[in-house]
Amino acid sequence: MKVKTQSKKVNKAWLNQHVNDPYVRLAQKDGYRARAAYKLQEIDELLGLVHPGQVVVDLGSTPGAWSQYLRRRLSPNGAAAGELRGTIIALDLLPMETVEGVHFIQGDFREAGVLAELEQALVDKGVQQVDLVVSDMAPNLSGIGATDAARITDLIELAVDFAVHHLKPDGALVVKLFHGGAYDPMVALFRRTFRTVKPVKPKASRDKSSETFLVGLGLKKAV
Repeated sequence: MKVKTQSKKVNKAWLNQHVNDPYVRLAQKDGYRARAAYKLQEIDELLGLVHPGQVVVDLGSTPGAWSQYLRRRLSPNGAAAGELRGTIIALDLLPMETVEGVHFIQGDFREAGVLAELEQALVDKGVQQVDLVVSDMAPNLSGIGATDAARITDLIELAVDFAVHHLKPDGALVVKLFHGGAYDPMVALFRRTFRTVKPVKPKASRDKSSETFLVGLGLKKAV
């Protein structure tokens, strides 16, 4: 009974924190599906990543807050509907409610067939190179350090590999990363791949969260 009571207290505390979170309230007011939209907004405002006319790939997109933000930024008047100047392709393992103007693919990015579907979607839209790849992908964490580091590393390496093969030379990649065993190796990978590397901890990330975001700007030329 003590375990159950403690669990209920933890759940209630989390719920109270969530309901009273200023970013949760702001997301509800602004029509975003999740507070995560403000993480991307902060990164964008800091580094100037998103511009009308771009081609953007959103990995790990569900529930769609990042796609919503990108869609508004590519609109000439910041609207959630209507004219869209650019292309957004989103992908996630889970289903995602439609975001107007966003091409969504449901599938596991780790599977070759899903990657091929994403690449075909770019071809179908007449896209040769991508301006920006954003990834909010995160594995299910087990609490076992070595296992979690391997899972995080796998997803980030896949995102980097996609970026290397599909980004414009001056394009950018944003990935979610957690402090722990995967952090230093992934920063090193970014430094080998991109001319400029920026770690960003948005204010919209919860204080207790170990998440940060790694931004790579401009691909280094292959040797």
